[in-house]
Amino acid sequence: MTALTETYPLANGVRIPTLGLGTWFIDDGSAAEAVRQAIAIGYRNIDTAQAYGNERGVGEGMRTSGVPREELFVSTKLAAEIKDYPGATAAIDESLAKLGLDYVDLMLIHSPQPWNDFRGGDYAEGNLEAWRALEEAHAAGRIRAIGVSNFLQTDLENVLEHGTVAPHVNQILVHAGNTPTELIDHCQARDIVVEAYSPIAHGEIVTNPDVAAIAERYGVSVPQLCIRYTLQLGTVSLPKTANPDHMRANAQVDFVISEDDMDTLRAMAETDYGENAAFPVYSGK
Repeated sequence: MTALTETYPLANGVRIPTLGLGTWFIDDGSAAEAVRQAIAIGYRNIDTAQAYGNERGVGEGMRTSGVPREELFVSTKLAAEIKDYPGATAAIDESLAKLGLDYVDLMLIHSPQPWNDFRGGDYAEGNLEAWRALEEAHAAGRIRAIGVSNFLQTDLENVLEHGTVAPHVNQILVHAGNTPTELIDHCQARDIVVEAYSPIAHGEIVTNPDVAAIAERYGVSVPQLCIRYTLQLGTVSLPKTANPDHMRANAQVDFVISEDDMDTLRAMAETDYGENAAFPVYSGK
C-alpha cells in the first residue's frame, strides 16, 4: 500500500482515498489538465467546491482522464452562503451539471456560516435546511457520501441531533502548527472522517526552521513531512497544487514519523499565513 492507494472507510462503507488533490486557486481553464495530470500520476481523490469556480474543468479532467469513473472519488462543496433548502437543492443540481457527472462521491456544506460572517451569527436552522437537501440527494444516489467543512463541535452536534444521516466527513484546517486535537478526536469518536485541507499551511510553513530540521532528519522535504504528519493523525490529506512535479513529490510520503516528532509537530503553534491571512479560514477566528 502507498499513500495513493490507501483508503479509509466512511461510516456508510464508501471508501475514500487517504491522499487527494486540492484544487483551490486552480482556475477553471487550467483545472482539466491539472486533474488529468494528477490522475495519470495515480491520484484518485479530487477535491473541488462551488466557491472555487472550477467544477467544469475538474469534471472535464475526470471524464477525459482515461480512468473509469468508478475508480475516481470526487468531492465538491455547497457554497457557504446557501442556508435554505430550495437554494441547496438547486445548487446540487448545478454542481452535477457543471461537473458533467451523474453523481459525486462526496458533497459538503462548505462552512457553517457565510464567509462574510464566518464564526459569527447563528445559522443552525439554515444548516439543517441545506443538510436536508444533501440527505435527499444522498438517498437518491446522486451523492455517495455527505459531510461538512469548517464545522466546530457545536455545529456538528446540531446536525447529529436533528439530521437523519450523520456527517460522513468534516473537512477542516489541519497542519503542523495548527492541530485542533479536540475537534479531530470529537469527529473520530463519532465515526466522522476528518479531511485536512492546507496540510502545508498554504505554503508558509516551508520557511519554519524547526519543521525544516525535522524534515532533514528524515531526508524529505517540508511539504512531504507535513503531508505525512496529517496522514499519521488519521486524516485524509488534501495538498493543493497544479504542478505535476509537486503532485509526484507530495505522494512520496511512505515513511513514518516517530511518536516524539509527531508530538513536537502537534504542539507547534505556527499560523503565519502571510497574505493569505485575509481569507476567513486563516484569520484566527
